[in-house]
Amino acid sequence: MESAVVRIKKGEGRSLKAGGMWIYDNEIDTIKGDYANSDMVFVEDFDGYPLGHGFINTNSRLTVRIMSRKKDTVVDDDFLEMRVRAAWEYRKTTTDTSSCRLIFGEADFLPGIVIDKFSDVLVVESLALGIDRFKPVILDKLKKVLAEDGIQIRGVYERSDAKVRLQEGMERFKGFIGDPFDTKVEIVENNVHYLVDVKDGQKTGFFLDQKYNRLAIQRLCAGKRVLDCFTHTGSFALNAALAGASFVLGVDASELGIAQAKENAALNGLSEHSADQKGGGLSSTVEFRCADVFELLPELERQGEKFDVVILDPPAFTKSRNSVKNAVKGYREINLRGMKLVKDGGYLATCSCSHFMTPELFEKTIREAAGNVHKRLRQVEYRTQAPDHPILWSGDETSYYLKFFIFQVCDEK
Repeated sequence: MESAVVRIKKGEGRSLKAGGMWIYDNEIDTIKGDYANSDMVFVEDFDGYPLGHGFINTNSRLTVRIMSRKKDTVVDDDFLEMRVRAAWEYRKTTTDTSSCRLIFGEADFLPGIVIDKFSDVLVVESLALGIDRFKPVILDKLKKVLAEDGIQIRGVYERSDAKVRLQEGMERFKGFIGDPFDTKVEIVENNVHYLVDVKDGQKTGFFLDQKYNRLAIQRLCAGKRVLDCFTHTGSFALNAALAGASFVLGVDASELGIAQAKENAALNGLSEHSADQKGGGLSSTVEFRCADVFELLPELERQGEKFDVVILDPPAFTKSRNSVKNAVKGYREINLRGMKLVKDGGYLATCSCSHFMTPELFEKTIREAAGNVHKRLRQVEYRTQAPDHPILWSGDETSYYLKFFIFQVCDEK
């Protein structure tokens, strides 16, 4: 049982009481009892009303993260297995589990930890001191639960190298947990093959949250010319190509990303080599180019290029509230440039993965971009992250960080 009690100031803890899982340092009145950072503590309101159990870290402004709201909970191995089992059962019901996010932090009531499954490999990202202490047990329980369904995990890699660890008083770390293995892992998603670099790829190696958004653009692309901006390792571009696009251009500023995209193209029979065998030179279906998107889009416009489908999947232009204004300018610029390259009646798929770019602000920015270039937008659909990245309707820890629109773009008539 906890030896320390954290008492919240009167009038504070509104997010927690609304169902959230975070308590900030300025919301805390007193901490009574002995504790070390990462220990479990009991949390109560100003009047002694029980609010739950969480782990503490006074190095962080985010001082307590709640693990359970029930007064009589004991956070032990059985409790962690219950949480892990519930997360796995949810994914079996809602998504393709061949590769998916198995644990999504607060949304799975295990704050501060993310675990992705790429085929038979797990990648873990631990971002909080308290959950780091539970990490070995969580991984053991996860492997046990998966084994019950006949899934054997051959390796675990840790990608706890995000800067946010420093705010927790933790060192950044990446490396094997257990025996080493080949860190290039082949996965299949939407019938598209990828090599995921779990060691050096972005985040945990691959953006699983766009799984069904990539699938959604397939039906738009048969026989079409497609431009995929910020292609990263080629995921949207390959979905378009394998859906029967006549030509796909994937663009990214990262040489490593483009190299991986070409490798993934080869894996799907879209390589230069396979085209040469047919006597065609460069593949007539897909081409990848290393370039700055902000520079390339105006150049394509000057060249008179037009596409049936333009896809905009940029990195987060803002990771704090302080830089939202500059982010809006960036989103407005790429969207208006993208719209100008869409043929009349063609389609624009555009998204933002920034938590601070709210759905309302993103919509406003797109609307302004369309007005600036005299385009009329017909919304085809609005999507968010895949269900293995669930959205918990309480607090804002797992809000709609990913916003994905598909529009038909029409000239003003």
